[in-house]
Amino acid sequence: MLRRGTVGRRFTILYATGFLGSGVLLLALTYLMSGVRQTTLAPGQAPTPVPTGEPGLAVAEAHIRALEAQLADVHGQQERRMLLGSLVALVVAAALSLLLGRILAGRVLRPLRLITAATRRITAENLHERLAVTGPDDEVKELADTVDDLLERLEASFDAQRRFVGNASHELRTPLATIRASLDVAVAKPEPAAQTVALAGRVRTELDRLDHLLDGFLLLTRAQHGAFADRTLVSLAEQTREALADRAADIAAKGLVLDTDVRPDAWARGSAVLLSRMVRNLVDNAIVHNDVDGRISVATDDDGTGARLVVESGGPLLDQREVDRLGRPFERLGVARTGPEGSSGLGLSIVAAIVAAHDGRLVLRARPEGGLRVAVTLPPAGGRVDPTAKVRQVTP
Repeated sequence: MLRRGTVGRRFTILYATGFLGSGVLLLALTYLMSGVRQTTLAPGQAPTPVPTGEPGLAVAEAHIRALEAQLADVHGQQERRMLLGSLVALVVAAALSLLLGRILAGRVLRPLRLITAATRRITAENLHERLAVTGPDDEVKELADTVDDLLERLEASFDAQRRFVGNASHELRTPLATIRASLDVAVAKPEPAAQTVALAGRVRTELDRLDHLLDGFLLLTRAQHGAFADRTLVSLAEQTREALADRAADIAAKGLVLDTDVRPDAWARGSAVLLSRMVRNLVDNAIVHNDVDGRISVATDDDGTGARLVVESGGPLLDQREVDRLGRPFERLGVARTGPEGSSGLGLSIVAAIVAAHDGRLVLRARPEGGLRVAVTLPPAGGRVDPTAKVRQVTP
């Protein structure tokens, strides 16, 4: 029993057991010590009168036997009263021991609760904060100082990583821009060779893919670190309509049937840039990895538990075990998911990072009829989404 429950409950039980054990021992000793035979008569009782006409010895023996019987009866009554009083005292001691145990456990664990609450408030955005626990140099202060040292190392690591991302983005974009400019100069020459034009086209395509991959890396890193200060109210419905409008030509070119249920009450608080990218990645994923003349279903709503976006797409039958890996970087489901547009494998991993940065929930499910269902739930007003809540199915 002591291995289950919170530490406070275990401390309460331990303290109560100690108090109660001491009380039981004290009552047992008192009861044993009270077993001394008393020789006084019970109040209000007189000795048995001596019968007349009998010899003196027989009268004395009868008188002694009568006194012994009276004493035994009085002693039995005292033992019963003592036992009853001990049981009542034991019940009171048990209640008091539980109450005192709870109070003592609360006082002992109060510093740990303060440390836990302060640690939960510290995120990637405020790693500069410290617990700064004051008091004697005991185990609690040692634990708090250890956490502060860990936060200091994490802050240094995050700062170094962010600086690396910024410097890498600058250093990588510069040579890419130089290569692109050189290609433009080569193609712009009078009567360029056909091989030069063809090679320039292929290189320019690869450069576009590198730019796209670099943007994905930067956005993924930004989302994973939660390093965004542009939190504002964002309409998932508006973002969804814009994403579908921008890809309308691609949807029509592939002959996809679009079914929408975009409700305007789906509002979330977060980064407008990241949430827009999340929606666009989901729409792009549904288009690129869909069958020709397939079907796309997009729905947004808010039922009080959070703002939700559900995107369903057609396609081949998928294995749920493989679908569960799609939230990781560079994960693809075989050749069928590479697509003609050259998927980098970062689309859904960026979505997963953005959802996690907004304290939301992402659910990926393989559809029984083929294709993929992606459900995103975001807090409507700055709260956390219950991870045990069920996501309502949206039928296309």
